[in-house]
Amino acid sequence: MLSRRALIAQLPVVGLAGSYAIRAFAADKTVTIGINLPFTGADAHDAQLIKEGAMLAFDDANAKGGAGGYKINVMQLDDGTATAGQYDPAQAATNARKMVADDSVVAAIGPQMSGSGKAMAPILSQGNLATITPSSTNPDITDPKFASTYMPAGKAIYFRTVTTDAFQGPNMANYMADTLKIKSVYILDDSGAYGVGLANAYEAQAKKRGINVMGHDQLDPKEADYTTILTKIKSMNPDALYYGGVAQAGVKVVKQSYDIMPKMIRAGGDGVYGAEILKGGGFPAAEGLYATIAAPDLLANPDAESFIKAFAAKYGEQPENYSITAYDAALVIIDAIERIAKSGKPVDRNSMRDAIQDSHAKTLQGAVSFDKNGDITSRVVSVFQITHDPKFPDDDVLHQYKYIGVAPATA
Repeated sequence: MLSRRALIAQLPVVGLAGSYAIRAFAADKTVTIGINLPFTGADAHDAQLIKEGAMLAFDDANAKGGAGGYKINVMQLDDGTATAGQYDPAQAATNARKMVADDSVVAAIGPQMSGSGKAMAPILSQGNLATITPSSTNPDITDPKFASTYMPAGKAIYFRTVTTDAFQGPNMANYMADTLKIKSVYILDDSGAYGVGLANAYEAQAKKRGINVMGHDQLDPKEADYTTILTKIKSMNPDALYYGGVAQAGVKVVKQSYDIMPKMIRAGGDGVYGAEILKGGGFPAAEGLYATIAAPDLLANPDAESFIKAFAAKYGEQPENYSITAYDAALVIIDAIERIAKSGKPVDRNSMRDAIQDSHAKTLQGAVSFDKNGDITSRVVSVFQITHDPKFPDDDVLHQYKYIGVAPATA
C-alpha cells in the first residue's frame, strides 16, 4: 500500500496544463460525462462548488490531450426547480432519462442529493449508466436489500466517493455522547430522503448510547416559520438539537433555533456543511453549529494545497470538501477511461461501469476503491464546528468551518 503522500505525488498537477504540449484529439475519440446537480434553489452555490471540482479535473485532462486520448465533453443538467425551491426528484428522473437516451454519455457525476439519487438510480440501472456521487449519502440506494428497486438490472451503477449515513449519523451520535457529553437530544428532519435517513440513523445510535431522545419531528421545507416546534423544544430543555436535512429548511433551523435557544448545542450532517448555510443562516446564528461530512477532511491537508490554489485561481472562490470528492470522482472516471483505452476495448457504458467497479484510482483522498454495491471502502466521518473568522467572507466554507476531528466509529 502506498502512503497518501506517495499517492498524491503521482497525481497530475492541477492548474498547470499550460506547461504541457497540447495534443490533438482523434476525430472520433470523444466521450460525454453527465453532471447532474441542483443549480436552481437553496443548494445552488454548493452545487456550483461541486461542479467546479469535477471540471477542474476534466479541463486539466483535456488540456493534456484527453483521458487516454479521449476528449471529455460534459452534459450539465440541473435537477433543482423553482417550484421545489431545491432539488426535485421528478426533474432528476427526467435528467437521468436524458442521459440514458444519449449514447455518447458513458458515465456521470452526481447527484448531490439522495432524494434525486433514489429517483435516478432505477433509470440509470436499466440504462447501464454508472454514476459517481460526491455527496449523496442515503444508504438505501446501494443496500442489497433494496437492489430490486435501485439496481433492477443487477449490477452496481451508483458509486460514491463519500461514505453513507449508516456511518455519518451513528458516528456523530458517538461524538456527541463521548466528546460533547450530551444526555438528551431533540431531533428534526426535513422530510426528504436524505434528512429522514440520516436522522433515523442518528436516533437509533443515540438511543443505543443511552442518550434520551426527547422527540423527533419532521419539518416542511417550504414553511417559513418553525417557531412553534422550536419553542416546544425549548420548553423541554434538551442538551442538544440534531437536524437531518439540507439547506432549504436548514437555514431557517439555524436562524430560528439561535433566536429561541442561543446557548443550545446544535448539530447536523453534511446538509448543514456548506456555503448556503453560512450565507442563509448568517452570523451570529450559525456560530457554534456542529456539522459532519461523510469523508475525510482534506482542505487543511498540505496534500490538497495545489488543488486549492488551482481552484481559487480558476474560479475566484474557495472550494469545500465536496469540491474535492467531486474532483476525486472525476479522477476515477478519467482513470477508468485511460485503463480501457490502454486495453484496446471501446470506451462505452459497459466497459466504464466495469472499470469504475474495479477502481483503485489515485485521488486526493488516497486510492479510491468500491465494494460490490458501489460504496467507497473508506468509512471516515469528519466533524466540523462553525467558528466565525471575520478575515474571510462569511460564506467561505474553507475558513468558517473549523475541523474538529474524525467522529468515533461504531464498533
